[in-house]
Amino acid sequence: MPRPVALCVVGVGAVGRELLKVLRQRKFPIKQLTVLARSARTLTLDGETIPVQAVSEEAFAGQAIVLFAGTEGEKGAAVTYAPAAIRAGAICIDNGADFRMDPKVPLVVPEINPEAIGRHQGLIANPNCSTIQMVMALHPLRQKGKIRRVTVATYQAASGAGAQAVEELKTQTQALLEGKTPPPPRVMPQPLGFNVVPQIGSFGEQGYTTEEWKLVRETRKILSDDTLQIVPTVVRVPVLNGHSEAVTVEMDRPITPAQAAALWKKMPGLEVAEGNDRYPMPTGADGRDPVYIGRVRQAPDDPKTLTFWVVADNLRKGAALNAVQIAEALLKS
Repeated sequence: MPRPVALCVVGVGAVGRELLKVLRQRKFPIKQLTVLARSARTLTLDGETIPVQAVSEEAFAGQAIVLFAGTEGEKGAAVTYAPAAIRAGAICIDNGADFRMDPKVPLVVPEINPEAIGRHQGLIANPNCSTIQMVMALHPLRQKGKIRRVTVATYQAASGAGAQAVEELKTQTQALLEGKTPPPPRVMPQPLGFNVVPQIGSFGEQGYTTEEWKLVRETRKILSDDTLQIVPTVVRVPVLNGHSEAVTVEMDRPITPAQAAALWKKMPGLEVAEGNDRYPMPTGADGRDPVYIGRVRQAPDDPKTLTFWVVADNLRKGAALNAVQIAEALLKS
């Protein structure tokens, strides 16, 4: 068992709360826990009261590891406070998007590229939630051959946009069920209740959104393959928690569903649902660690192409769990 360390969590939103849960569930060796947020308060989590301090540079003194919960689409706290934490001697793991494509910052999924952790300069980036579950499914297939092209459509839950987005979805859905006009959206770009929204993030290059470009660029960085072609479409769906993805992979050689399943079963963190009627769904992934794969089938006219369905709890493996696994790897090294 590694020696306990002083650990700090910055942020108490949806990801911050999940970080605290995962740390406790995995019995992470903590000598002293510090929780920071914009303002001091107390947090009640699973019946436990946790003191929260107002974030300041002085609060990082003596910390060994700092986990920044991050907020997708915004400048996270790591932009402001990671330099101070690093100067104080801490190693920072950031769940936000600000440093992921920085060539000096490792972008890590421990089951795939743990060797990248050793190249850190005080800061390690946690990938985007939709990227993590997709690369977990892609990585084992590379044992069979080179992946030439990935076409992916994501079906992302409201929790990926934070706790306020979840509440907004609940409010809209309740109003619609009661035959009322729901209040206009404040967190989402469009109403999500009984709706699907093909936009996450802002529109940018070639008409793709920032979330879609994350799938492209982060996947290439994690897999160390700048030649990989990725065509993404990301969609927000009226699901509270749990992201789903329909993934089509074109290989450089034939691959059967049975061969793919055999590779997936060997990789920690993956579970394969076999049989046409045993497909994974967000409700089954909620609160669970694995990435689930199902609906695996070969393209009718191309033995080199596979299509499959990938589901995961975006707050766990897509965020908190992956960050804690990075911290665990740091302790082991």
